[in-house]
Amino acid sequence: MQAARKLQTRRRSRFPPTTMASSTTGDGVSEAQTGKKSKKTKSQVDESELLAVPDGWKEPSFTKDDNPRGLLEESSFATLFPKYREAYLKECWPLVEKALGESNIKATLDLIEGSITVCTTKKTYDPYAIVRARDLIKLLARSVPFEQAVRILQDDMACDIIKIGTMVRNRERFVKRRQRLIGPKGSTLKALELLTNCYVMVQGNTVSALGPFNGLKEVRKVVMDTMKNIHPIYNIKTLMIKRELSKDPDLRMQSWERFLPKFRHKNLAKRREPKKKSVKKEYTPFPPAQPESTVDKELATGAFFLRESVKKRKKMEEIKVKQAEALTKKQEERNKAFIPPKEKPLMKKTPKAPTEGKLDIEAIKEKVKKAKTKKLGAPPVNPCPPTSSTTGKKKKSKTKNKG
Repeated sequence: MQAARKLQTRRRSRFPPTTMASSTTGDGVSEAQTGKKSKKTKSQVDESELLAVPDGWKEPSFTKDDNPRGLLEESSFATLFPKYREAYLKECWPLVEKALGESNIKATLDLIEGSITVCTTKKTYDPYAIVRARDLIKLLARSVPFEQAVRILQDDMACDIIKIGTMVRNRERFVKRRQRLIGPKGSTLKALELLTNCYVMVQGNTVSALGPFNGLKEVRKVVMDTMKNIHPIYNIKTLMIKRELSKDPDLRMQSWERFLPKFRHKNLAKRREPKKKSVKKEYTPFPPAQPESTVDKELATGAFFLRESVKKRKKMEEIKVKQAEALTKKQEERNKAFIPPKEKPLMKKTPKAPTEGKLDIEAIKEKVKKAKTKKLGAPPVNPCPPTSSTTGKKKKSKTKNKG
């Protein structure tokens, strides 16, 4: 009975003093029971004071005095971890046992099976501690470092593991959108962490988030929108505007829709037009004309009144005409193979030079002489004859080579 009373008083103390709906008199009897009217009317009470939590107020921690007798039944949770996490878990396992030992929770690491198990003991007094321990092993299995994952044991912390593997069917598109969430050198993820006060880890087909409840809600929205092909920069911009608006106490009770940007999805790609366009017929309220039957056709042509023998003879004539047409077509196709192809001429006809316009040879000679006289590295027109001394030297050198 004493433990039940303490738990009841504990629940009452969790609410902030400003959120209490009814006030009590000095004798401990509420004003509603005594029938006295409260000093402050509803118009005088500010709504923002009732809804807002006072600054600096924190929920008191759950101690052993609140539940001295402990828990009745043992609770346990287990989770599997991938093979590449085995080496890291071996290193940090003493720290995990120490952190969970403060809440009197036992943890076991099975390397053969590849699983982590947490369970309560007889000394465990906090019933919610096993749920926090379950979240801790989940985060460790999803590649969250121990320094961040151990924060889940705090009272004001929560975690959320978002599954994104089944949201996009195409694998290449999934990888692109996941990389878009991380950003160049992790800049988008860092901006999201600063705005939401959460730690975000993208690993494989899941996104692990750790932080306060309000921040986790925003992280989930950004991740889901990114996988639905909405760029995260739009949501980050709205979060920045909300952060600035929350600093103004006058705007606390007003709607922020006028300040938030509205992004519309613009599909600029043109619609592919079909090759065969079906033209719709004009609407007429009258039904289409009834098609003629075979009897009506025979009556129109006069074949209905003929005898059976005459009808058979006409049918046979029509069949013979069709057979004759089919035979002529087949014969033409067979004769195509015996028709020789047209041969190309061996010698191409060269076009004759025009005889009308004669070339002026003297004019061409004068142009060549003028070009030689120009100093562009060309030899002179009348080169000087070689001297006798040079010719004599050449002759002597030739005779020496012969000897």
